[in-house]
Amino acid sequence: MNSIDSMVSVIIINYNTFQLTCDCIASVLHHTKEVPIEIILVDNASTEKDPREFLKQFPTLNLLCSDKNLGFAGGNNLGIRAAKGDFILLLNSDTYLLEDSISLSAAFMQAHEQVGVLGCRQVFPDGAIQFSARRFRSISWELFDLFRFLLYLFPPVARGKKMLGQYFKHDQSIEVDWVNGAFFLIRRAALSKLPNQELDSRFFMYGEDVLWCEQLKRLGYTVYFLASTTIVHIASASTAIHKQLQLRRVMMRNELAIMQWRKGKGVYYYTFASLFLAKEYLRLTIKWVVFKVTGNLIR
Repeated sequence: MNSIDSMVSVIIINYNTFQLTCDCIASVLHHTKEVPIEIILVDNASTEKDPREFLKQFPTLNLLCSDKNLGFAGGNNLGIRAAKGDFILLLNSDTYLLEDSISLSAAFMQAHEQVGVLGCRQVFPDGAIQFSARRFRSISWELFDLFRFLLYLFPPVARGKKMLGQYFKHDQSIEVDWVNGAFFLIRRAALSKLPNQELDSRFFMYGEDVLWCEQLKRLGYTVYFLASTTIVHIASASTAIHKQLQLRRVMMRNELAIMQWRKGKGVYYYTFASLFLAKEYLRLTIKWVVFKVTGNLIR
């Protein structure tokens, strides 16, 4: 690995996840060896435990306490204002490192100045791949996803690159449209070109990563998926079915808002919205039926 002389500011949001957050911080401190870091912990008005308890275990933390829940974007912006690094890593509290993923990612960013955002390979605790390398939604993407047999006209590698997400094996580093916000490494120089030099906070949570990647791509930066390093993202795979469905509805609403922002509210938007909503509600119905029949939650 090339020498990395740029600092990475690691921002972690805590909201009533004390033990998960402690595990995340401990993994960062244990595995990060080749790049200087600072860890900024933003407590989003947690009620579970006094956030000062974190300092007893990790006295070098920069602890920022908000008196209200600012959401994902607002909490990260609070951390960004305090960050000193040339790179800023937004790291979910329900993740933990298996290796020096931060140094490997920062080294790649340092060597590729056109990359504005980088995400890495993510797996569930059982080792199953998470679909963290993604394409923006479009009418064509939704149609191919609906009529999947058409995709088998393409060779497997081409099919994966075209669609990404569940169609991609996540075994190849590649330029993408957006990456999952659980491990979201941003170049400070790119961030400084955004309004107020911070992240768009129009969404309280869910969908921000899509929006931020689109905004940075419009500034001329690329978004990159790095397959050569892996973290564990616990995510919400075990969340109760009613909670999963509720969160999915929030995501759908935000997806439509992003599409309206990208394409305007015209024929394209209404065509996409009709197709997207029909497909997603069908998916939610199947998820609900499978749960009722088998008791199993579909990821």
